Amino acid sequence: MKLRSKNYYIRKSHRYLGLILGVQFLFWTLGGLYFSWNDLDEVHGDHLRKEKRNYPASLRMVSPQLVLDSLKATAQVDSVLSVQLIEIVGVPTYQLRYFSGATAPTVQDAGSHTAGHSAPVHVQLANAATGQFISPLSEEEAVAVAKRQLADPVKVEEVAYLTEVGPHHEYREKPLPAWAITFSQPDNCTVYVAAELGTFQAIRHNQWRVFDFLWMLHTMDYEGRDNFGNILLRAFSFFGLFTVLSGFVLYFVSSPSLRKTRKGRRQVN
Repeated sequence: MKLRSKNYYIRKSHRYLGLILGVQFLFWTLGGLYFSWNDLDEVHGDHLRKEKRNYPASLRMVSPQLVLDSLKATAQVDSVLSVQLIEIVGVPTYQLRYFSGATAPTVQDAGSHTAGHSAPVHVQLANAATGQFISPLSEEEAVAVAKRQLADPVKVEEVAYLTEVGPHHEYREKPLPAWAITFSQPDNCTVYVAAELGTFQAIRHNQWRVFDFLWMLHTMDYEGRDNFGNILLRAFSFFGLFTVLSGFVLYFVSSPSLRKTRKGRRQVN
């Protein structure tokens, strides 16, 4: 009677755990199939972009120090994070990122806080040939930057200026403010350009959006989609392991052949 009672509870727990976890196992399987059958570079939209061009060695530029000195004359610069040479619609441009205690234009960035700094990162753009400061990108400039990214740009369907996005937005955890430029083709493509940074940030298209939705189901992060260590996922992983182990236990305690073997051993003893 004791053995039957044990079998009963093992069978019940295995059945209901399997029912509850089965839906999530299905999501994991569907997501795994989609992830493995799609090229990650295509998901990122690399096939939609032009090949990146380099500047010629003959390019004449002013020293970044001149730009920094000009900036110090107009704004408080506590420390410099980076000086990078970028291109804005064919114009070589310095992108200077720095920390400052003074109020100035800032960029909201997933990487805007670094070790030892609690202040946001400030950004200043400057023409690398003349040293003249450049304002954050206008709508027209952002559209031009977006078009130069696409291998075959087509008609612009919509342009939006983003100052904040939700945790489920396809441009989450990226630099803000930003311009979102949506094209009719290819594949309902949206190009995101950071206004303060002056640079392309991401391409989002239908293939990526399906990937992102399945990724949310895969990670079980229904708040922000990207946290792979959330409590819900850990709990389902634990109960999933328990379900598998209970299946093995159920087999050993209820298998007719194993019961015959155990019964034969008792008779011999």
